[in-house]
Amino acid sequence: MKTKPIVLIVDDEKSARDGLVRALRRDYRVLAAENGTSALEVLATHRIDVLLSDVRMPGMDGITLMQRALANNPELTCIILTAYGDVELAVEAMKLGATDFMTKPINLDKLELVLDRVLKAKHIELENEQLRVQLDDKYGLENIIGRSPAMQEVFDTIRQVANSRATVLIQGESGTGKELVAKAIHQLSPRTKGPFVAVHCAALAQNLLESELFGHEKGAFTGAMERRIGRFEKADGGSLFLDEISEIDPSVQVKILRALEERQIERVGGDTPVDVDSRLIAATNRDLKAMVDEGEFREDLFYRLYVVVITLPPLRDRQDDILLLLNHYLTVFNEENDKHFEGFTPEAYKILAAYDWPGNIRELRNLVERMVVLTRGKMLDAGDIPEQVREKASGGKVKINADLTVDEMEKQMIVQALEKTGGNRTKAAEKLGISRRTLHRKLNEYGVK
Repeated sequence: MKTKPIVLIVDDEKSARDGLVRALRRDYRVLAAENGTSALEVLATHRIDVLLSDVRMPGMDGITLMQRALANNPELTCIILTAYGDVELAVEAMKLGATDFMTKPINLDKLELVLDRVLKAKHIELENEQLRVQLDDKYGLENIIGRSPAMQEVFDTIRQVANSRATVLIQGESGTGKELVAKAIHQLSPRTKGPFVAVHCAALAQNLLESELFGHEKGAFTGAMERRIGRFEKADGGSLFLDEISEIDPSVQVKILRALEERQIERVGGDTPVDVDSRLIAATNRDLKAMVDEGEFREDLFYRLYVVVITLPPLRDRQDDILLLLNHYLTVFNEENDKHFEGFTPEAYKILAAYDWPGNIRELRNLVERMVVLTRGKMLDAGDIPEQVREKASGGKVKINADLTVDEMEKQMIVQALEKTGGNRTKAAEKLGISRRTLHRKLNEYGVK
């Protein structure tokens, strides 16, 4: 069932207010307030789509109300109602952010047309913004590179958990791609049309984090000049990603626990509960259970987070994926820098396969970009690899023969995949990330029986 848009009518004249409510309630969910103060209370506890406000009211006028409402929610659509002689005020309101204005007495047919137009325009704008974000950030499983068995398990878990409302905890070393996994879960979920809001907890001072997450009321602390909406509210209808949740102070942890249990938050300096419907996805590079045992992390929050756990393996345990990732990022940075490198030499592959990648995928990505930018020629060679990487890789375990050509290495990977799957070509093709038909063609091409 399609949800009706919510319209808030603000007018100090009861007859005018009630008349608009009766006229609109068939097609809209209509709320009403008799003055600006009451309207702000409604705006604080409901997700209003359209504010329909008279200009001249006792106390707070309609333009001041509109400005304060837009300060808290810039996406709010505001329509100002004026008497015929107040058209100049209406024009001023348009300059300050009003979407449209109408003169009294209100023509109800025209009002219906105006509401239909502004809401359709808002819907199109929202869809375009969501599409832009999806294209820019490239959400989805297809952007998480990996064919190794460990990553296939991760993909399976993402697919299973995406459609649920369960809280997800993503564990893994720094640089393993935890935010990419969080975005993939959001993209594959029913919440994909809602916002994906990310908070990197370690990057914020603890005295600012509470306000960032839950928002604050005007006057809550020095410098709080206006009410501010927090990340929990901004993620309403979507997903909230808390990266490095282990770095959050226990005093803030208890408020996160309440938000998970009651689906309500209170802004800093406020005492009015605000309903929130955001799915929490958390990530950490630390052992939360050990932190609980040491009294550094709340046990009750730990068990609230520990519903579905996805553990991302470090790159050193994903030897099957290193060659794949190197070639992927070579393609990416060739395009970004208008370069035309054909690949890595066998000697370069040998070194990079032996390196243990302490910075994981982030380090690999940065290293390939550096090599593409600073190297000349057609191939990326061992001499193009930074010296410290070559030195650390010299004692590592090498799985690629330096004397092999790229075709011979591909043949070797196919043979190894068949060996690991007991000769099952369908499973081998899945392991290699290619179709069964492509595998047959490669087997014929390389003369593998």
